[in-house]
Amino acid sequence: MSIRVTDFRGKEIELSKPAERVVCLIESALSGIYMLGQQDRVVAVPSNVYDKSLFRYYAQLDPRISTRSLPAPGNWDFISLELIAGLNPDLVIIWASQTNAIESIERLGIPVYAVMLHSFEDVYKEIADFGLLFDSMERADSLIEMTRGRLEEIRSGYENDNPKSVYFKWAQGITETSGLNSTVNELLTVSGTVNACLMEQEHVSVSIEKLYDWDPDMIVMWHNDRLNPEDVIGNPLLQGLKAVQNERVYELPAIFSCDFWTLKMQFPAQLIASWAYSDPIDKDQILYEMYLSLYGKPL
Repeated sequence: MSIRVTDFRGKEIELSKPAERVVCLIESALSGIYMLGQQDRVVAVPSNVYDKSLFRYYAQLDPRISTRSLPAPGNWDFISLELIAGLNPDLVIIWASQTNAIESIERLGIPVYAVMLHSFEDVYKEIADFGLLFDSMERADSLIEMTRGRLEEIRSGYENDNPKSVYFKWAQGITETSGLNSTVNELLTVSGTVNACLMEQEHVSVSIEKLYDWDPDMIVMWHNDRLNPEDVIGNPLLQGLKAVQNERVYELPAIFSCDFWTLKMQFPAQLIASWAYSDPIDKDQILYEMYLSLYGKPL
């Protein structure tokens, strides 16, 4: 019996049997495959898995990564078509925006599952589709149900009539943020807070003046190796902001643990809620339990 799923392009992908040789060029998608316990089907990984910030986690999940023996034929900005073809995959997972690469791969007769994530529902769809493609539907359903339940626990636990406003700062700079139609906005809603950015765009550049107009209760930074909350608090351009004056500036920790394009979105939601409402939590214990439930082992 054939397997059919519709990817994020709206294109139906049909396989005669579960995928056995998968080239995955998206790190967040790879994370989902490992959550399903299907890493043995992976024959190539995205190149950024070998970056310092991610390597130590994946090295614990797959001995082939720890020895750097899994090939890495590309990621979001380049691919090696020759290397991909030489691996003889029966499925390639890639960003839907990489249209030229997709066309080249499909011309070789290799099925492509294209991904584009704009919401938590998109993350659930990706995991459910992987459940079908890798014959792991029971595990996929269980992970989705568990994550939905955990997010609802957080949302209901911090729901209030006077939510804190949060400005989310991306690593590119203080004026880079996300608006209402974004995964960031979903994350803030779950955490019992509201997005200070009232624009609609998923990713938007704003002026310092606009930031002052919004004057958020707190600022949450995406993880940044070059900048920390003290740098933001000390920025002379930001001294009039309420969040800066009250030193309510926080940075999400390691990207791997806070990746809200995966089912790990529950962890940054919990962190933001705890910061917003001064609710002490045991971050290490929460991480331990999350990794155990998602990956079957602590990391």
